[in-house]
Amino acid sequence: MASTTSSPPISRVAPRHDLLSNPPHRPLIAPSILSADFARLGEECRAVLDAGADLLHIDVMDGHFAPNLSMGPAICAATRRACPDAFLDVHLMVTDPAQFVKPFRQAGANHCTVHIEVLPDPRPLADTIRSLGMTAGLAFNPDTPIERLLPFLGAFEMLLCMSVFPGFSGQKFMPEVLPKCASLRSQLRDDQRLEIDGGVAPETVAGCRDAGCDVLVAATAIFAKGDYRTQIQMLRGSQTLRGA
Repeated sequence: MASTTSSPPISRVAPRHDLLSNPPHRPLIAPSILSADFARLGEECRAVLDAGADLLHIDVMDGHFAPNLSMGPAICAATRRACPDAFLDVHLMVTDPAQFVKPFRQAGANHCTVHIEVLPDPRPLADTIRSLGMTAGLAFNPDTPIERLLPFLGAFEMLLCMSVFPGFSGQKFMPEVLPKCASLRSQLRDDQRLEIDGGVAPETVAGCRDAGCDVLVAATAIFAKGDYRTQIQMLRGSQTLRGA
């Protein structure tokens, strides 16, 4: 008898779907594993969570929408195995996000964010993301006017403002996006989150928090430093910079 194939089993997803709608505190700190040491990925992820991070951010780039090629579902699945109780926040910086949503859910993602720049109407994909058991996010690049997002705000659990152009970690923060963040925050429900990603560091984070961003993605600002706990505390605002 001919054999049949089936989809891979869905990895165990931590029961933390209310992390975004009902956060234990604000802001939430989301280290981006793009800057982790991939030779020690599991160890690095566990270390930042033990140091006080709230979730892990997984940046996915296809070499087309973003001029770099990065992690696929296998990295997400490995992160899930290493951190079975972590909230995995997948950011799809890709031209065709619909083809990746289910593979990342099968790899253990809790949340998927897609970009407005590649979706004339992102609401159907948001419905698909939720039907698979994840929360949905909508991202926009620094040069995208917020008017492009306004018709769709209610369809997403999180909005993501890029404070650099997608492609590489370690870029310089673009403070000109902060007025957009403040404007968006005023139009979001209390159970919706506003995430910011790109150049977020202890030196730039105060403006992000003041603009209403309550999920802070940081890559080199955490992973390039030896003391993860201190860096996370400074991002959250519970510790000040030396000399500040």
